[in-house]
Amino acid sequence: MRVLVTGAGGHLGHAVLARLRDDGVSVRATSRRPRTGSAVEWVVTDLATGDGLTEAVAGMDAVLHLASSPRGRQTYQVDVLGTRRLVVAAGAAGVQHLVYTSIVGVDRVPIPYYRHKLAAEQVIAAGQVPWSVLRATQFPQFLDDMLTASARLGPVIGDRAVLAQPVDPAEVAARLAARLVAGPLGSIEEYGGPQVLRFDEAVHAWRQARSARRPLLPVRIPGRLGRELRAGGLVTEALPRGVRTWADHLADTYGGPRQR
Repeated sequence: MRVLVTGAGGHLGHAVLARLRDDGVSVRATSRRPRTGSAVEWVVTDLATGDGLTEAVAGMDAVLHLASSPRGRQTYQVDVLGTRRLVVAAGAAGVQHLVYTSIVGVDRVPIPYYRHKLAAEQVIAAGQVPWSVLRATQFPQFLDDMLTASARLGPVIGDRAVLAQPVDPAEVAARLAARLVAGPLGSIEEYGGPQVLRFDEAVHAWRQARSARRPLLPVRIPGRLGRELRAGGLVTEALPRGVRTWADHLADTYGGPRQR
C-alpha cells in the first residue's frame, strides 16, 4: 500500500510515520517546508493554496489526512478549503481511501476551530473518494502544555468539572493504521483514552508529578461552552479504547508512579 500522510510533522504525524514504517507501508509525507528522512519520501505542499497537491497524491492508494491549522486566520483556508482541494486532487488521482483525523466533540462543543473540523468532515463525506473519519479525544501533551502555560502566570486556572479523556498519539496512530488496512468505513468512529477525568483530578495528578505548588484556581466556564465541556462534550463511550493513562504520560514525562 502506498499512503500519503499530510501534516506529518506534528505529534500525531511522528507517531503515524513510525507506525506505518514498522508496518512496512510505503509512505509519502507532506510538509509546507522541505524535509528529509531516510524511510519517508517528503514532498512540499500547501493546503492553503493547493500548491504541490497534484504531485503529492499521484500514484497513492490512500491518503491519511492529519494536516490542520488550529490557530490563526488560516484555519478555514487549510482545514476546510484545503481539505476540499485535497479531496478533489485525490479523486482525480484515483485514490481509493481517504482517512481524516478529527476530534471528539466537533459536533457538540461550540469552538470556532471545531466548526471548521466539522465542516472538513462534511467536505470529505460529500467527495468522490471512499472515506473514513476517526475522531480522537485530546492528547495528553495538549493538556500538559495547557497546564504548564497556565502555571507560568501563577495558579492553574480552569473549570474543575470539565471532563477530559486523554489518549496517547501512538495508540491513535495504531488505530489509523488499522483503518487503512480495513478499508473505507464511510462513516465516523470515535476513539478515546482509557479514563475520563475531571479537570481537578487531572490537575492534582499533574501537580504531584511535577512536585508543583501552584494551586488550582477554579473558574467556571460560562454559557453553552461550559455546559458542553462539563457534560462530557470532549469524551466518548466508544470501544475499544486506548490503554495508556494520564498517569503513564506524567510518569514518562516527569517520573513517578504509574496508575493501573
